[in-house]
Order: sequence, then C-alpha cells, then structure tokens
Amino acid sequence: MLLISQLNIYPIKSLGGIKIECAVLTDRGFQHDRRFVLIDESNRFISQREIPKMALLQPVISGDKLFVFEKRNSGDVLELDLKPVTGAQCTVHLFKDESEGLLVSKDADKWFSEKLGTNCRLVYMPDQVRRPVDHAFAIQDDITSFSDGYPVLMIGESSLQDLNGRLALPLPMNRFRPNIVFAGGVPFEEDTMKVFEINGIHFYAVKSCARCVMTTIDQETAQQAKEPLKTLAAYRTLNKRICFGQNILFNKQGQINVGDELKVLERQPHLTF
Repeated sequence: MLLISQLNIYPIKSLGGIKIECAVLTDRGFQHDRRFVLIDESNRFISQREIPKMALLQPVISGDKLFVFEKRNSGDVLELDLKPVTGAQCTVHLFKDESEGLLVSKDADKWFSEKLGTNCRLVYMPDQVRRPVDHAFAIQDDITSFSDGYPVLMIGESSLQDLNGRLALPLPMNRFRPNIVFAGGVPFEEDTMKVFEINGIHFYAVKSCARCVMTTIDQETAQQAKEPLKTLAAYRTLNKRICFGQNILFNKQGQINVGDELKVLERQPHLTF
C-alpha cells in the first residue's frame, strides 16, 4: 500500500517550505503554494540558484497573515497579508514564461533586499491571473502559480532512500522541495505512475522533474556542495537532464491528507536512463 507521508507548501518561491497535514487543491496547485515570488530589477524571478541564502528565510502562515523571518534570527519578522488585494501590476519573467502579478509593498521590498543583499521586490499572483503549464504536457486547461512550471511535484520515500544508499552523507527530502511525498513501493515507482487517485481526486504524472543546483544547497545552512547532482548524474540522466521526482497535474479541486492512500490506476513504462 502507498500512503501519503508528507505534504509541503512553499508560499514564497525559493524560500523555506511549510509541512502541512492537509492540502487544499485549488485551480493552480496547493492553496498558498508559490503565490509570492521575488524579482530583480529586470523583473526576473530570483531563486536559491543565484542566492542560496534564500533558504534561510522561513515563512509561517497564521490566520490571514504570512510571516517571514530568518531561521537564525526569529526576532526580526516581516508581516504580510496572505492575499494582498492592492498593488501596482507588473510582469514577472520566469524562465521563458511571463506572468502578471501585484507588487506587494515597499516595506517588503526593503526587508528582503536587506536580508538578501540585493535589490529585489516581492510580487503576489492574484486569483484572476492564469499562468498555463506547458501545452505539450497539459491534460486540460491546467494552470500553475509561480512554480517552475507545474502545480505539484511528487517524490517517493523509497527513491530518496535509494539515492541516500549511494551517498556518503544522506540528504533530507527538503533538498528536493516536493509537494507530495509517499511511503511504500519501490524506488522511483513514481516514474511508472501515469494516473493515480488520492481521496477521490485523479492525478497525472506528466513529466519527470529536471533537477538543478538548488538540490546541492543545505536548507538549514545555505552551504553548497556537489551532491546529490554528482551521484544522480551517474544513474538518473535523461536527455541530458538529471531527473528526480514527477511533475503532477490533477482533474479537480479538493483536499488530500497525510495518511491518505495513493491508488495507482494506470501505469506507464519505466524511463530509460
């Protein structure tokens, strides 16, 4: 039996994640997941790829507020509305995509710029903005928030155990920033799932997740190393991309919970690495 063992959201793209017991699926992924993003002076999104210390900023949700603090200095806290309704509109550049958003506040911009040592601005994606996923992999009119490209990322615990068995020092799951983690099954079983069901909602594994240098950043210290990319490259390279985890779409809104059963409805062939 496959069971959901962990659910995560990342309210501000590339900052710390929040473990949750139940996840509400909205039209664009988990509620509150990556609805905020930081951008540079050219309106390009910034991430731990360029600024590893972003890992040290931790968001917390309380009621209708979002609080952000440094993991090593919890006394300096930024308070934000969880759903800003005003602000100047701007265009955010994410890889090859463009998406609209609202600038949150000059106070937020100042706080993040000081913490990260670079000029940046905080942007929120309101409900009326619809950012489509890649049409080549879409199931219906699927949209996402400020994620890298898809609304949900899923990894099996067995896959991480397989990787850790090849590493000198084991790594935690937070290196890979999944939304859904499941227990049970064999390593990389998520690669073979085409359609599966959780709590009456159908999910579709549409694309392997290509991994980048963010996986090499310790989420508690912001220190960077060569692993796990060095080891993954030896046995998880597909079309010159290192893959770990599956990008997921779904057919309706609803709720899933830690402890829910994951039922595989349709399989697909193993990927050839």
